[in-house]
Amino acid sequence: MNNQMFFYPKLAVSNIRKNGKIYFPYLLTCIITAAMYFMICSLADNPGIDQVIGGRSVRSALFMASGVVGFFAVIFLFYTNSFLMKQRRRELALYNILGMEKRHLARMLFWETVDVGMLTLLFGLGAGLLFNKLLFLIILHMFGGTVPIAFAFSGKAFRNTCILFLVIFLLILLNSIRKIQFKSPMELLQESKAGEREPKTHFLTALLGVLCLGIGYYMAVSIKNPVAALALFFVAVLFVIVGTYCMFSAGSIAFLKFLRSRKGYYYKANHFVSVSGMLYRMRQNAVGLANICVLSTMVLVMVSSSLSLYIGLDDMARTQNFREVQLASKEDSKEAGAQLKELVGEILKEEGYTPFEEAAYVLLGFSVLERGNSLEIGGEDASILEMNALRTLYVMTAEDYGVLTGEKPALSAGEIYLGGAPGKSFRDEALSVLGREYRIAGRIKELPDGVVRTAGSGAYSYLLVVEGKEELEELNRLQREAYGEHASSPEFIYGFNLGGTDEEQSEAADILYHRLTGNPEEGGVGLPVSVSSIAGFKENSIGIFGGLFFIGVFLGILFLMATVLIMYYKQLSEGYDDASRFDVMKKVGMGGREIRRSIHSQVLTVFFLPLVGAGIHVAFAFPFLVRVLSLFAMYNVGLFGACTAGTIVVFGLFYLITYHLTARVYYRIVR
Repeated sequence: MNNQMFFYPKLAVSNIRKNGKIYFPYLLTCIITAAMYFMICSLADNPGIDQVIGGRSVRSALFMASGVVGFFAVIFLFYTNSFLMKQRRRELALYNILGMEKRHLARMLFWETVDVGMLTLLFGLGAGLLFNKLLFLIILHMFGGTVPIAFAFSGKAFRNTCILFLVIFLLILLNSIRKIQFKSPMELLQESKAGEREPKTHFLTALLGVLCLGIGYYMAVSIKNPVAALALFFVAVLFVIVGTYCMFSAGSIAFLKFLRSRKGYYYKANHFVSVSGMLYRMRQNAVGLANICVLSTMVLVMVSSSLSLYIGLDDMARTQNFREVQLASKEDSKEAGAQLKELVGEILKEEGYTPFEEAAYVLLGFSVLERGNSLEIGGEDASILEMNALRTLYVMTAEDYGVLTGEKPALSAGEIYLGGAPGKSFRDEALSVLGREYRIAGRIKELPDGVVRTAGSGAYSYLLVVEGKEELEELNRLQREAYGEHASSPEFIYGFNLGGTDEEQSEAADILYHRLTGNPEEGGVGLPVSVSSIAGFKENSIGIFGGLFFIGVFLGILFLMATVLIMYYKQLSEGYDDASRFDVMKKVGMGGREIRRSIHSQVLTVFFLPLVGAGIHVAFAFPFLVRVLSLFAMYNVGLFGACTAGTIVVFGLFYLITYHLTARVYYRIVR
């Protein structure tokens, strides 16, 4: 009775050991995924995060990331388990033929799942507890935190991890039992040889793939407005994903048939074996290759975008502020401006600060629609179709432009200087603005710091430099008539430098804000002004952008692990399928050298297709991502390009290493 009781648990352990080549990577994946989920949940629940700069933003980002990791764990573990079960169909069929009933197979699978689940939670939670403190130290270092580190066990993270993975393994068990319950042993044996018929070229599927990719790519390169880009980003991503799966399922078959039609290429020993072998199993390979392509694209996009935001924090801060401390007031008259400057000087003197490099200017900003060679009113009530034409127009006088840049343009009546993106617009010398005709006397290559007043103004920005204040006031009158109560007002902007540390500059800005805007009964002045600083912008933003970078790298590692594992299982699966075929080739005289060359030809022909596809996706997504990043005041396209290129190089190296490792696994099986 005792022997019978422990028969299935012992058999389960024996099966896991015997199938170590396919079970160990699966078990390792489960452990790493559980550890990463526990760490991200534990970090989000750590009370020390609240003491980090931007802690609230970091915590929100971590909670979002924990949901992404949890969803990914469900999908990915199901996917990897399907590879494992495919390799075991022959084994399960033989058990069935030798007398084990379906209920006995179900018991065996139950105990195998129990063993995997226990090992996953034991080692996953153990690794999570071990590296959780290290992860918290990394967060503190990134955000400049000085919180004393103390061990903080999160019961909530522990409970959530146990519940999630118990549910995942229960669903995997039920799915595995379902696959064997309604199939005979012969059907299981035949499924292990599925895909041996030559697949047909589905032109409609290929056409759908081309159409979906074309729509996604067109949206990426044609949408200019950042808000429209953000709103339609996931729509474009959906089109690209659908197109990717269609192209790999139908386009890869067409590509291999094209290679077969090239007689000079196909009728060589290594190419003949590799192309024919891939062609006959491409139907089952297509999904795996498409998954690798999509995951690779996600890694490249997430890491490059979040890295550029994190590194470019200083650039973004200086784009928003043309001096270390900056004040903005709706009172744009010279008298009001002089009074504000005098008041600021008195407050700074009382607090022991001495401002220098002072400068002031007036800036008017409002929304317009770009239609042909004119900028027209209509931004407030523009339709969805017109959103891509939405622009933010900033207007300032030539004198104030000289204050910002040191170069005052010589303008006559009816002449303007024009700057901003997109640079290819308005090639003619004439431009109509709110019905007023101007001649473009000069073009500004880059908007000076401090012009774009708010991060993510929601549109491409133009800067219009007019002759004098009278022209600025006329444009202000026209936009006020059009927008009514929703109209913008000119701002008086005053900035200065203080020197010293970031903490001192941020403290000075806080003092000015409370003294200028505070209640007069409590010692304040009650002025409607805003106060910002470069140091304050970085302090407030590091939690957001640092959190995004941390999550980008964290999820990038997770998706990279998934990519490597899919490649491994793909090579393993194909190796077992090809072993008998290469045995036949050896018997008819094919030597070890020819076999190795054939293997490398087979792997190289399709293995790098996902990487090429990911590179194409990223290239088309680049202008789209530039628009989205501008909503975060990230306008340094060169930095984003360098981050993208660096990410592609690093990822390519990992991909190349994975190729060599998995090719060796494949060769060991078939040689």
